[in-house]
Amino acid sequence: MKRVSFLLTLTGLACAAEPCRIEVVDKENGWPVPMVELRTTHEARYVTDNAGLVALEDNDLFDREVYLHVKGHGYGVPKDGFGFQGVRVTPKAGGKVRIEVERSNVAKRLGRVTGAGQFAESGKLGIKAPLPETGVYGCDSVLMAKHGSKLFWLWGDTTMPNYPLGIFDSTAALTELQPLKEFKPPIAMPYTLFRDDKGRARGVAKMPGDGPTWLGGMTSVPDKGGKPQLVALYSKIKNHLDEYEVGLCRWDEKKSEFEKVKVVWKDGDGKKPLLPRGHPFTWKDAAGEEWLLFGDPFPEARCEASYEAWSDPAAWEKVEEAAAPRSAEDGSEVKPHRGSVVWSPFRKKWISIFTQTYGKPSTFGEIWYAEADSPMGPWGKAVKVLTHDNYTFYNPKIHAELTPEKASFIVFEGTYTAEFADKPQPTPRYNYNQILYRLDLDDPKLKGAQ
Repeated sequence: MKRVSFLLTLTGLACAAEPCRIEVVDKENGWPVPMVELRTTHEARYVTDNAGLVALEDNDLFDREVYLHVKGHGYGVPKDGFGFQGVRVTPKAGGKVRIEVERSNVAKRLGRVTGAGQFAESGKLGIKAPLPETGVYGCDSVLMAKHGSKLFWLWGDTTMPNYPLGIFDSTAALTELQPLKEFKPPIAMPYTLFRDDKGRARGVAKMPGDGPTWLGGMTSVPDKGGKPQLVALYSKIKNHLDEYEVGLCRWDEKKSEFEKVKVVWKDGDGKKPLLPRGHPFTWKDAAGEEWLLFGDPFPEARCEASYEAWSDPAAWEKVEEAAAPRSAEDGSEVKPHRGSVVWSPFRKKWISIFTQTYGKPSTFGEIWYAEADSPMGPWGKAVKVLTHDNYTFYNPKIHAELTPEKASFIVFEGTYTAEFADKPQPTPRYNYNQILYRLDLDDPKLKGAQ
């Protein structure tokens, strides 16, 4: 019986066809396009990896003309007379198929920077992944700060192989100051994760109390002795989204974890006070004094750029938040949800990337760009740079630290998730992960904002 089973296994292996390599590229520049869905007329579904590849292994699709629906959130092909968007191809075992898609987004998709299987399809084609697997499946909302000689990265709730929210008190990693050599796909971010004694990614913000711990407002700021301190605002969560305690925390270099500094507000205290939220950045006023500005995206609070001021709520000052920008296309208000602000040496302007509140076609997946002479505003006309079809892309963060100082482009990332959309089908591997984009600041499509 064992011999028969063994022979059947060998027969099955012998009949296994070599995959057909399908590559999806941007028609404009030939770059691979990650996260493009190809779907057959009988609902088989494939998604390109970070190298823009799909390994087609299904024998029922070989040696015949096959129609593939193409869906790519800002990448696609023209509609036919019936409104379908797709291509006809003839896959063959061991063959190659190239599909060119047109980009309607202004921003260019560079790829996924968190989660497993970033080069899963490439592996099926015999192409070695540039980095080993991290053991992490999904990461929410990124924070990042330059701290000492490294970039410090932190994410919120984290999906692990053994549970959907395997870590709910933040995971973190380090990279070199310039971890990416090129800013075109395929990309692979070489994180060094903080791990436990068994080699598994671990939480780094275990604040006392039930429920998840979320961090925000993370920055590195010098103390009175000149030593940089990595600090953040923490929130303890109940009922999925409700804060019941908010406080300050500081990175303990020896323990490699955040420790509580003080509680600022807790459930029962009444109205929440002014809080240093968002993605902080420094700014010098006309008198030359340096401030930390906090907001999400536009500044709404500030303190002197020192650890002592940051850790003293009495030193925090309210800033009048700028009015929402208006669309360069039709003049309508574009109300920001969340985002970030940085100084652009190339544009010699303050620039912002933010998610629109109740946008279209996606409720929280439309990303806009705007400029200002001051981080306090007023902000000029806004241009949409990224769209999603019934999917969410929230908490976008510009990574000015990643790019050369006078680069003519920026990169930003955000959380790609089926949450807060109208029951979409989650994208395998990509869902609840961070996607990195590139925006060329000299692109003529941004002229309306400049």
